[in-house]
Amino acid sequence: MKEQLSWKVGGQQGEGIESTGEIFSTTLNRMGYHLYSYRHFSSRIKGGHTNNNVRISTKEVRAVSDHTNILVAFDQQTIDLNSHELVQGGIVLADSKFDPKKEENLDIQLISIPFTATAKELGSQLMKNMVAVGASARLMNLELQPFKDMIYTMFIRKGEQIVESNNQAILAGYNLMDEQMPNIDGDFELEPTDGESQLFLIGNDAISFGALNAGVRFVAAYPITPASEIMEYMIDNLPKLGGTVIQTEDEISAVTMAIGSNYAGARSFTSSAGPGLSLMMESIGLSGMTETPLVIVDTMRGGPSTGLPTKQEQSDLMQMIYGTHGDIPKIVLAPSDVEDAFYTTMEAFNLAEYYQVPVILLSDLQMSLGKQSSRPFDQSRVEINRGKIITEEIDNDEDYFERYSDEEDGISPRPIPGVKGGIHHVTGVEHSTVGTPNEGAENRMTQMDKRMRKLKDFTMDEPFKVHGGVESDLLIISILSVNGVVDEAAERIDADITTISLKQIHPFPTKLLKPYLDGAKDILVIEHNYSGQLHSILKMNYYGHDRMNSHVKYDGTPFKPDEIEAHINSILKIKEVM
Repeated sequence: MKEQLSWKVGGQQGEGIESTGEIFSTTLNRMGYHLYSYRHFSSRIKGGHTNNNVRISTKEVRAVSDHTNILVAFDQQTIDLNSHELVQGGIVLADSKFDPKKEENLDIQLISIPFTATAKELGSQLMKNMVAVGASARLMNLELQPFKDMIYTMFIRKGEQIVESNNQAILAGYNLMDEQMPNIDGDFELEPTDGESQLFLIGNDAISFGALNAGVRFVAAYPITPASEIMEYMIDNLPKLGGTVIQTEDEISAVTMAIGSNYAGARSFTSSAGPGLSLMMESIGLSGMTETPLVIVDTMRGGPSTGLPTKQEQSDLMQMIYGTHGDIPKIVLAPSDVEDAFYTTMEAFNLAEYYQVPVILLSDLQMSLGKQSSRPFDQSRVEINRGKIITEEIDNDEDYFERYSDEEDGISPRPIPGVKGGIHHVTGVEHSTVGTPNEGAENRMTQMDKRMRKLKDFTMDEPFKVHGGVESDLLIISILSVNGVVDEAAERIDADITTISLKQIHPFPTKLLKPYLDGAKDILVIEHNYSGQLHSILKMNYYGHDRMNSHVKYDGTPFKPDEIEAHINSILKIKEVM
């Protein structure tokens, strides 16, 4: 029996590959297994190769697997593109419809099963995915009842007959695989789990749920991969809480609507990806100049231009920090994993209102769309801090309220529109304490100093997560979906390694990081972009450049633990020789 294995299903986009992986993985999650999945898909509606890779384990996993144990193939292209990832003795369960073949030099097993033909006999070839799920269940010696329960949950709204037909398809696949079991070499059975209940969700869902718990009541967004699921989640759920979602005509409209709604006193946000954020830059400056709270979720993908819209990358860091013209206070955050995305999202809204600044919450395609197990969220940790917001009448004898008063902490009281005594002017040009345009040199210095003073000593409650000690032979720094891969790779190596999952990207938490940076013999930054943007940000904020190393990947595919393990070993061996 195995503690973990990796199962992958592939075929042409639009023929049920995603639903196959969804049914299979969700059922295993319900059984108590820990899962981490990654979808490879093309930037088109139908056609082109797609696959869903699911890592299944009895223990927590936060990265894709090094290799694949089981490959379910609905076409020959799936075998050609993915069979080299199979472990020695791994198995391909292929639809006999296309007369499957494997490379002779690969030490893998090929089992041909009539997925499509069996589904047709049962009434519809659309059920071929259920036949494949049944075959996979038998290969792994899993009970069928959990899969039947899952089918009931998914299809009962379509009627009992649909449920029964899909149950028959799963049973047929199970029996077909059972006939093949005497021909199978190797063990594909998983160890049992404790059955502990877990969430199973994509990062976009965790972010969306965090926003709901933070008190969001308005969302404006424009569809873009990989952020669209955030808007879709809010469309399904925000109206239940009395909120509103608007699909705008473009990203400029989305961000300005979010700014206007925040100004009116409703917690609001928008979500997008790199190209959309480029369009929002002038408006982000408006948020900073008018000191209006704003939260933007940036789900990074491959660029530049349209680039790789459905592939993994982390190349928006410099844009998020330095993209706006002129200087404004701004916070850029990156959740450490899917579970943390829920809590960091809530913190983003508190920070935006407390400091009255734009807050950009980063994700990447792998975190946004990769479905994975997570501990249930602790909603008792939900705290809402709206800062110096004023919602009741102000005792003010002046004609205008000093909305931009020069406060010691840089944060001025913020009355929402309609509060008696709180009338003030709002403009994107430089302004006086009451908001009227004022381009005088002395006023400019006062207002700029006031705004920038807000974040002078800012550090969030948990700016990074650490595994390891202050002193180390090697300190590895990463963000977002790379964190889990780095931690797993480091655990495999018998060396004094400390890993840091950086959550606060800007302002950079140099003071708190410094003991770990000073205590490391060498520093390695691992990230998904060509130019090593996070590495450059670290060099801007810390002096030990001679000890800093960069390792990047920009081919659109996620890191695997064995890749990073090999790179770490190469660095350690070089140091041994020196």
